[in-house]
Amino acid sequence: MNRDPKSEQEIEQKKNCGGSRSADRERAAWSRREFLANSTGFAVAGAISGLAGNHPLSAHEMMARGSATKSLVSNPTPGKPRRIIIDTDPGIDDAMAIFLALRSPELKVEAITPVCGNVPLDLTLPNALRLVEIAGRTDVPVAAGASHPLVRRLVTSGHVHGVNGLAGVEFPEPKIKPVHETAPEIIRRIVRENPGEITIVAVGPLTNVAMALRADPELASMIPAVTIMGGSLSGGNITPAAEFNLYVDPEAARIVFDANIPLTMVGLDVTRKCLVSEQHIKQLEAASNPVSQAAGKIMRATYERMRHGGEVTEIALHDALAVASLIDPGVITRKDYYVEVETSGEWTAGQTLGFDGHGPVRKSPPMETSAPEPQPSEVPFKPNAQVAVGVDPDRFFRLLIPRLTGNAA
Repeated sequence: MNRDPKSEQEIEQKKNCGGSRSADRERAAWSRREFLANSTGFAVAGAISGLAGNHPLSAHEMMARGSATKSLVSNPTPGKPRRIIIDTDPGIDDAMAIFLALRSPELKVEAITPVCGNVPLDLTLPNALRLVEIAGRTDVPVAAGASHPLVRRLVTSGHVHGVNGLAGVEFPEPKIKPVHETAPEIIRRIVRENPGEITIVAVGPLTNVAMALRADPELASMIPAVTIMGGSLSGGNITPAAEFNLYVDPEAARIVFDANIPLTMVGLDVTRKCLVSEQHIKQLEAASNPVSQAAGKIMRATYERMRHGGEVTEIALHDALAVASLIDPGVITRKDYYVEVETSGEWTAGQTLGFDGHGPVRKSPPMETSAPEPQPSEVPFKPNAQVAVGVDPDRFFRLLIPRLTGNAA
């Protein structure tokens, strides 16, 4: 592995709760160099699947390998909390997801790994630290992740999440610091120390998870499940084709979908149906605990901006639904799909295409000027993901609001 002479730890020591922009630039450059160094002959649509071996795999080959050897549902031992790592880009709905996870006895949060996305890393990192402090869970380690997508320029969503990612609500500077491990390092360490035990809950761009998988190809076999908030089979929210998280880093998403890990995709098909109401906000504001008060402030600020003509037209708690689906699987309904992530389209990068077995999986025909290729052989349909296709919004909010207000039965 070719790395910059300065170690990640040295870069991390330069950071102070998000740290200097020069350290962020160093981290971004290192992330890109590592990715490209590990992708010799990298052609985005194919060589990304180097996880599986030394040669690119076609969509048909990946589909044949698929998830046939693994169950697409990971069931934790009854009575034991599910152990998770939350990979996140806080983010207003990320904040609700983190609060929900930290206040749910069904889940044990082993680490939180901020990544760039909704806002840059120098905001998502201190936001994550603030949120664990507000929740009184400073025992949960927070590790800084990628400050840049694998090979693309960063696109953020401050127009939705506010200038600081938390709807512009000012919270005190965090007192705790991030751990010295990077996000990919802590993901690898915790998973390797607990093979088969750690579910990854990824509610931001998938850069950190992809970097961990590329650095350690054996890691995929040790992860029992990945639940992502991302993707859509019914159109995007950042472009007509793509959902934001996958749009920001489609190459990373391609790595994760192709990693042969049981994966649940909680996308816009269901999250856009879980909309916050004025009544929900009043319930949060009425409770006196720090989590509920913080959640109420964030939701109120977002709601007021929406009412006064902001670019946000509705508040959907995308990320919290992904976490809720682990606590109460019945909040969503799932269907097996083979999902491909578009990486090369000029207008469609980040689009998720779902094949449900009713027709062949077929790429666009080759150009007349391209080299001849053998016709791909037909392969049986093999899903690589369970996609959320239905949701019970009332059931979701009956879970979320009491957990945040402290009124859960």
